[in-house]
Order: sequence, then C-alpha cells, then structure tokens
Amino acid sequence: MDIFFATSNKNKFAEALEVIRGEAIGAVSIKQFPFSHNEIRSDSLEDVAREAVECAHSQCRGPVFVEDSGLFINALNGFPGTYSGWVQKKVGNRGILKLLYGEKDRSAYFEACIAYHDGKKISAFHGRCEGSIAEREEGTSGFGYDPIFIPAGHSLTFAQSIGLKNKISHRYLALLEFSKSNVLRHKD
Repeated sequence: MDIFFATSNKNKFAEALEVIRGEAIGAVSIKQFPFSHNEIRSDSLEDVAREAVECAHSQCRGPVFVEDSGLFINALNGFPGTYSGWVQKKVGNRGILKLLYGEKDRSAYFEACIAYHDGKKISAFHGRCEGSIAEREEGTSGFGYDPIFIPAGHSLTFAQSIGLKNKISHRYLALLEFSKSNVLRHKD
C-alpha cells in the first residue's frame, strides 16, 4: 500500500520515513508527494492540517498525510504558533531571540499535527514537546528553530543533539501516534 506524505520539505520527509519504517506493520510504502499550498490562517494546527490534507488528496488522489507544526512561546502569548514557518522566513531565529531579549520566562513548546486522508475520512494525530528558548543559537544540525529550542529536562538544543530530537520531538511523537494507528495496519 502506497501512502503519500505531502510535503516539499526533505527534512520532514526523512524524519517521517525513519519513524514509520520502524513502526508500521504490513506492506506500507511512504512516498513523498511534492506539495506547495497556501495555508489557511487559523490559530489551530489541526484546522490548518485538515484543510491542507483535503487539498493534497484532491491533487494526488490517494491515501495522503500532511504535517503542520508550530513553536509556541509562552511569553509571546503562543507566538509564532501556526505562523512559525512564515516567521522563520521573515525574522528567523535571531528575530525570535530579539523579541525575548531580557525576558525571564523562556518556556515554549513545539506542537505537531498530522492529518491523514484515506479517501473517505480525515484522521488527526498530535505530538507535543515542552521546552524553552535558548539565550542564543547553538548547534548546526536540524533546521528551523532547532538551534534555539531546548527540550525540557535537557541542556542542549535540538540542533546540538539531532539524535535526541529524533527520539522526543513533537513531530516524532505525532508520527509515532500515526504509525501505530490502524491506518497503517495494511490488510491484504
């Protein structure tokens, strides 16, 4: 059974393959479906993901999933949240660090939502990773906000310990929930 991951992000695709290959049962093959889409504006990751997977399904016409994620910073009232990708392109990690300059509360979390469309219904799967924002960028691995996010209980950013990220991140947790679900239990 072929399932498409609608994303243009090669890093997200590689992470998904690693997790799903280790968890899925049966003859499931994950294929990348290059997908560019103008997201709806919503404060809900699930709403954004559900709308995107409907669009992706209409284009690829097969079982497909999308993943949407965001960085939610408590001192900034959850900003950048669902606008994380746009904010990363506009101000990057340095802009986020400037916004938090002098702020004592650096708590934050990453959240991910996977929406899967099987042709009949849409299912959603979630993952969340608590942590904090570093004082400065650290590390060279990963992408996006990885150099400034320190997961709870750890002292290194995701960019300093990509192996740790791949075991506890929001995306990993959502992919794990998705891969253990019945949707990937192929029946011959």
